[in-house]
Amino acid sequence: MSKKAVVLLSGGLDSSTTAAIAQLEDGFDVTALSFRYGQRHTIELEQAQKIAQHFGLKHFVVDVNIAQWGGSALTDESIDVPTHGTEDGTIPPTYVPGRNTVFISIGLSLAEAIEAERVYLGINAVDYSGYPDCRPEYLSAFQTLADLATKAGLEGKGAKLHAPLVLMTKVDIVKKALELGVPIDQTWSCYQGGSEPCGVCDSCRIRDKALIEAGRPDLATKHAQRELGLL
Repeated sequence: MSKKAVVLLSGGLDSSTTAAIAQLEDGFDVTALSFRYGQRHTIELEQAQKIAQHFGLKHFVVDVNIAQWGGSALTDESIDVPTHGTEDGTIPPTYVPGRNTVFISIGLSLAEAIEAERVYLGINAVDYSGYPDCRPEYLSAFQTLADLATKAGLEGKGAKLHAPLVLMTKVDIVKKALELGVPIDQTWSCYQGGSEPCGVCDSCRIRDKALIEAGRPDLATKHAQRELGLL
């Protein structure tokens, strides 16, 4: 009987690479879990479906509209998406209140139901140091809660939270994605919607910089390629 894992799959580079690690490196039978939470656009969900199909994953999409009360540039269009770069020690307006806590809780519910050993998370504390719910200490505390809050946890069979990218640089994540054959061109990390990534939001800039440093400017946004004189 194959060992099972749940991967929270947003459709972005980090979570797609995490899914590849879970399946190809760690040998799990992976179930992907994505969320329609009232975000600015649903392109990332379309890309998540493509990534799931690429790796042959079972894929659930859950509706949990935490955008109803706003509080983030990703869920409230009256708040501008930042384009000026991240600042150390400052929580950016793209932080969604309680999002990871909600998502991990649902991931643990799915994991317990299908008897999965792990819940994989694509969170990263290096490039997104301003996000309080992307830190190793947050995961450690949540694991304690999970072990107390579930039947499987009380029986010593609860799923373990695993974030293989949490201390990796974005360049290292890109290199890992290339190594594992992640279709990077099918992932979506841009905070904005549209027919193509904007290239100017903080997420696009971080991703483009890493792709260029990893020697793959051809996978960067058209905005970045124009700045490099490639278009």
